[in-house]
Amino acid sequence: MSYGTSGDSRLSKNEKREAAREKARILREEQKKKDRRTKLILQGSIILASLAIVAIIALVVVNSIKPAGPGPRNMASDGIQLSQGAIATETPGLKPGEDPVPNVRDEASGVLDIQMYVDYLCPICGQFEATNGEYISSLLENGGTTVEIHPIAILDRLSQGTKYSTRAVNAAACVADMSPNQFYDFHNQLFANQPAENTTGLTDEEIIALTVSAKVENADKIASCIKNQSFKAWATAATARALNGPIPNSNVDKVTGTPTVIVNGLKYEGAVNDLASFQAFVLQAAGSDFNNSSTSTPTPTPSATPAG
Repeated sequence: MSYGTSGDSRLSKNEKREAAREKARILREEQKKKDRRTKLILQGSIILASLAIVAIIALVVVNSIKPAGPGPRNMASDGIQLSQGAIATETPGLKPGEDPVPNVRDEASGVLDIQMYVDYLCPICGQFEATNGEYISSLLENGGTTVEIHPIAILDRLSQGTKYSTRAVNAAACVADMSPNQFYDFHNQLFANQPAENTTGLTDEEIIALTVSAKVENADKIASCIKNQSFKAWATAATARALNGPIPNSNVDKVTGTPTVIVNGLKYEGAVNDLASFQAFVLQAAGSDFNNSSTSTPTPTPSATPAG
């Protein structure tokens, strides 16, 4: 049907009115169809967008509540215990959500027990290691001493966004897990090559190179563990546990800074760069049963200026 042709002039008023109404009705129907199509398209787009948003939210939630993986083997206490020859005490890894299991200290055995909480970016920890590391090594070599090292990460904010402290703790955990008897050598390498605060710290490749220098076993697997940050969640949890306390087998409520050094349950409060002071503390904490003559005691080094 056509409208507005010259034939309209021959129609009566009623016919013209009916024709106009019919034309308006057809236009209304066509507009309703367009509106329905537009509404369906819009609803479909909204549904698709909503599904996409729900999928993204679900992914974020799943990742956020993903349970932490197990802790490293040989660090069930959140630290690794070393005895004569820097041989590690073997333990299973902590299961997700499992509480750490403190090593038992037998006070009647006469064994000297040293616990150290360190951050590998901490310059004061570096000073303590430079001053006292050789002496502690001599105690380990001569027997009658256990050294338990707890790496924690409290200085991530001072590595320009690279979170070096956490990466270093993760690397230490990787070595403890797969090459525990080389842990002490790697620990010493991290301090011998310690980066300064407010730098990016060592790269993962540089950390991996230190594991090679420490002659670790399973070097390739450890390298993958470092790159994948396999024990990052454990490093965060272990740090929180140290900062919240309590610290087992000691008079320390919680770690408030690094280094925190505990000898036979007593916290060392002396200067980190004074070997004679630390040696005197060890003898005092050990008591008369400790045979210091069996150890090779390094000559005290000149004092250095403490870090701020």
